[in-house]
Amino acid sequence: MKHYDAVIIGFGKGGKTLAGSLAGMGKKVAMIEKSDKMYGGTCINVGCIPTKSLVNSAKASVIQKPGSYDEKNRLYWEAVEEKRRLTGMLRKKNFDKLNDLDNVTVYNGLGSFVSANRVKIETAEETFEVEGDQIFINTGSVSVIPPIKGIEGNPYVYTSDSLMELDVLPKRLAIIGGGYIGLEYASMYTDFGAEVTVYQIEDKLIPREDRDIAEAIQKAFEDKGVRFEMNVQTEEIENAGDEAVVHYKKDGTALSVGADAVLIATGRKPNTDGLNLEAAGVEKTPRGAVKVDEKLRTSAPNIWAMGDVAGGLQFTYVSLDDFRIVKDQLAGSGKRASNDRTVPYSVFIDPPFSRVGLNEEEAAAQGYHVKIAKLPAAAIPKAQVLRKPVGLLKAVIDADTNKILGAMLFCEESYEMINIVKLAMDAGLDYTVLRDQIFTHPTMSEALNDLFAV
Repeated sequence: MKHYDAVIIGFGKGGKTLAGSLAGMGKKVAMIEKSDKMYGGTCINVGCIPTKSLVNSAKASVIQKPGSYDEKNRLYWEAVEEKRRLTGMLRKKNFDKLNDLDNVTVYNGLGSFVSANRVKIETAEETFEVEGDQIFINTGSVSVIPPIKGIEGNPYVYTSDSLMELDVLPKRLAIIGGGYIGLEYASMYTDFGAEVTVYQIEDKLIPREDRDIAEAIQKAFEDKGVRFEMNVQTEEIENAGDEAVVHYKKDGTALSVGADAVLIATGRKPNTDGLNLEAAGVEKTPRGAVKVDEKLRTSAPNIWAMGDVAGGLQFTYVSLDDFRIVKDQLAGSGKRASNDRTVPYSVFIDPPFSRVGLNEEEAAAQGYHVKIAKLPAAAIPKAQVLRKPVGLLKAVIDADTNKILGAMLFCEESYEMINIVKLAMDAGLDYTVLRDQIFTHPTMSEALNDLFAV
């Protein structure tokens, strides 16, 4: 049996970065990845990189103003091909970067625990075991499939992973779920020219956000032609031969609508299936994630978990920071932790939505005395220059300390602006610093002057 200093299950952002770092320290590392299509992790292969490639192509498609469906479909097919080229290149680059290291062995197979120090690897050719002093789980997340009749085996039903591989633009796209993933795909496919309908079980979109933000986003989508069916229960997705039929109930009334493709966008969950965690004494949370403490240590003393599988925010940069926390324990001060970090996020809709910190509802629930700042995107000169005057900016300020508690930016280039707010929050700056800061003009960032002028 081969012995390694470290065994890493999952070729994601945290795992691959840790493998390279440990190899640089002279450690012998085994990297196990069950799919040769997932080298580099979710972000590179089925997440941020391919979706943002398609988002960029969709925006270009809008500029070209294709008239016929055939022209829209051609532009869509070209976008999918470019996405495949990009992800293929990055996947190979990630594989080669690790595989070329003398101290790293990459195994293409399914890894599962035999004990706290032993992992079974099942490849296409053989099954064997390896031993590791330390083991790290970085297996990411998978789509949540709700218990809706007709999903299984239906050729018209897709997840966020599989819809991107569709070569033909669906004329009518039904999206089950009005969360972040559903909205990103709704925005993208509307720009490509599809007729999009979103079916949401609740009475508002993106339930984690304040209602005024959610309503501003919904109106912007509706102005682009996206239809929303709110407060509905999807009962069945029927394969009707030449189309899918979505059967749902609204206000007690049974309704049915045809679609050429149906996207299941009801969230993602930690990918722990097949790991046999019990054999290693690794506990899971009630939501199915690997249970970790603030140092990302599991219930087994020599096993850590990083990224989506650990149950935190599902972003590749969180997985990267998880690597920093783990490395700090292995070869640092051991002071870094996951419970004291501020994590921003962006949803690449049109215009994009970005957030950091507490929203108004959360701040009130935690007992803060707050000041609320709002600014319509139409008041920003650069938004007018970009012909993108749609959106709403909002900030939550602690009225007792003048510290920024959070910000929600629904406007063009918000994905860059939010990082300025995050830095200000991390540095403990008063909101007045952003209010009085000198920014270049005309830029979207200078809108922070006006937003914080409360």
